[in-house]
Amino acid sequence: MAQPSVILATASYDHTIRFWEAKSGRCYRTIQYPDSQVNRLEITLDKRFLAAAGNPHIRLFDVNSNSPQPVISYDSHTSNVMAVGFHCDGNWMYSGSEDGTVRIWDLRTGTCQREYESRAAVNTVVLHPNQKELISGDQNGNIRVWDLAANSCSCELVPEVDTAVRSLTVMWDGSMVVAANNRGTCYVWRLLKGTQTITCFEPLHKLQAHDGYILKCLLSPEFCDPNRYLATASSDHTVKIWNVDGFKLERTLVGHQRWVWDCVFSVDGAYLITASSDTTARLWTMSTGEAIRVYQGHHKATVCCALHDGAESAPS
Repeated sequence: MAQPSVILATASYDHTIRFWEAKSGRCYRTIQYPDSQVNRLEITLDKRFLAAAGNPHIRLFDVNSNSPQPVISYDSHTSNVMAVGFHCDGNWMYSGSEDGTVRIWDLRTGTCQREYESRAAVNTVVLHPNQKELISGDQNGNIRVWDLAANSCSCELVPEVDTAVRSLTVMWDGSMVVAANNRGTCYVWRLLKGTQTITCFEPLHKLQAHDGYILKCLLSPEFCDPNRYLATASSDHTVKIWNVDGFKLERTLVGHQRWVWDCVFSVDGAYLITASSDTTARLWTMSTGEAIRVYQGHHKATVCCALHDGAESAPS
């Protein structure tokens, strides 16, 4: 099976994962996922595998196969897995779960190598671009930095007590982190190098982005520079695009009929894919804010999407 240059996948409460031709909108592969809903999708840097975070497992599927069976299953979590991602060398994967833990996995063997206790349901985890720190956000409003070298929590922040942190995003160059919460607020920090590589957070901005929940926040990728944007997806049915320079609202993406759960930028930041409770995913062009493609096929809420349209990053 020839590998498409653009990998686009969505998952839904209808217990399926779908792969789409990004340009035509045609669904070319459907994977049945009967065990649970899928909360998060992530594609490996080499475009070979798709990780699906469910309840309570993570399954890894071969992107270039028609097999409905996962290649491997990661099975130590005991509740919904809400976050998943990969280290740049392709050797390990990280995850965060409502069981209150952040875990690191050997990608090839499926064994859990490390476990960090957040003491509250983990909603979001991101890997710092330095590849040495994980940042997690939980249901109690805690943000924690996990120093992988020291194997411990190096920093703890609570931007708003008892207000769940739903989503975290880090600028590609490690200069900024944004946390979005259940009250529609984004907290923005400048990241400073502290002593012995420990990252320090300097408050930069507080943005009241939406009246509803923010379900996903995402900073634009490297090849979008010199323009830098923050996308916020919300239960108010919209995605807002903010210019990071002053956090001015650039445009509001209107078209979804229900909650927008997830969003992901194309590698150059020129396009955005969104996933919504209205069962659809959409492709938006950033220059005009218009939806230029609708991906229809799911029968229930589409809650997550993954896109890889860049060059394959071969593991170093």
